[in-house]
Amino acid sequence: MTDSNSIPSINTEWQADRTNPEKAKTLREAWAEVTDPELGFTIVQLGLIREVVIGESGASVRMILTTPFCPYGPAMMENARQKAEKALGIPVTMELGAEAWQPSMMDQEAAADWGMLY
Repeated sequence: MTDSNSIPSINTEWQADRTNPEKAKTLREAWAEVTDPELGFTIVQLGLIREVVIGESGASVRMILTTPFCPYGPAMMENARQKAEKALGIPVTMELGAEAWQPSMMDQEAAADWGMLY
């Protein structure tokens, strides 16, 4: 498995990667501490963060879950929101996306650890 202290490669590009690349990097680092308890990968490694928009007075995040009724979903989303607010110093709004998660959304290193090759 990849080192939990390393920041995985980007599998999903967020608007924040173009408009606020340093803050997007800061979020990836903060979210390296938010792990799916069943799968053992971070929400970034799994590709669960689908969009991040950062403004001057706040940020909005669209996150999906690995399964529609994930029992850990609400806790992971709240943990992600808290980490983002602490890292950015601005209010963060979390939205649950309707997009279905697929293993192909995973970070390439995490997918390789799971036995999947791109």
